[in-house]
Amino acid sequence: MKTVITFLFSYLLLSTSFAQVAPNVPKDAKVDGSIVDINSRMALNNELIVFRSHKNGNDYQAVSDEGGKFSTRLPTGDQYDIFIMGFKDSVSQNVLNIPSLGANAFYKDAFKVNLEFEPSKIFVLNNVEFDFGKATLRPESYAVLDDLVEYLKRKPRVRIEIGGHTDNVGTDAKNKILSLERAKSIVAYLIAKGIEESRVEAKGYGADEPIEENNTEEGRQKNRRTEVKVLDEQ
Repeated sequence: MKTVITFLFSYLLLSTSFAQVAPNVPKDAKVDGSIVDINSRMALNNELIVFRSHKNGNDYQAVSDEGGKFSTRLPTGDQYDIFIMGFKDSVSQNVLNIPSLGANAFYKDAFKVNLEFEPSKIFVLNNVEFDFGKATLRPESYAVLDDLVEYLKRKPRVRIEIGGHTDNVGTDAKNKILSLERAKSIVAYLIAKGIEESRVEAKGYGADEPIEENNTEEGRQKNRRTEVKVLDEQ
């Protein structure tokens, strides 16, 4: 996953002759930014950008609009790690430094943050569990599926495929059926949570696309997985 970040800083210090208005001087600075796909150069909308304070660990969020623009305000006198949040993961960017100012000074112009980002197209749904040999979701799966629901609600134009995968134990025919039924169970859960049926589809791959060798239990466990593939944006 490729990412690039550039910063442009611009500010103006208020003259001390305005000391009488010091109590009203803002203690934070405006941050304006943009985010584009590093390959296509297209603006990325509904991306969640998080600024994490070095001083106290607080998070400050911004969401990009249809043109890939975002804006927030951050306290001065701190440094901020920048993250672009995906589904259950994040991509760390560089550090934004907003120096402290005197009591009678403020940043007139916004700090500019320009992000170039390659969004993930495929990710594994970790901690999604089924009853042995069945397509029945176990309750411990609901938390990660609820996170997927929130991700899809934040990105309402995205269509996804839920792909079921198995190890090579059993026949090909049974593995294909089981993997498809498990994918359908997840799709049904998403639809029940309010995701439009047209945005999700199920596919069963069986053991056709292993990511590890099937000759060890560890490898077979990794091959028994559910993947989300971003198909397109409507």
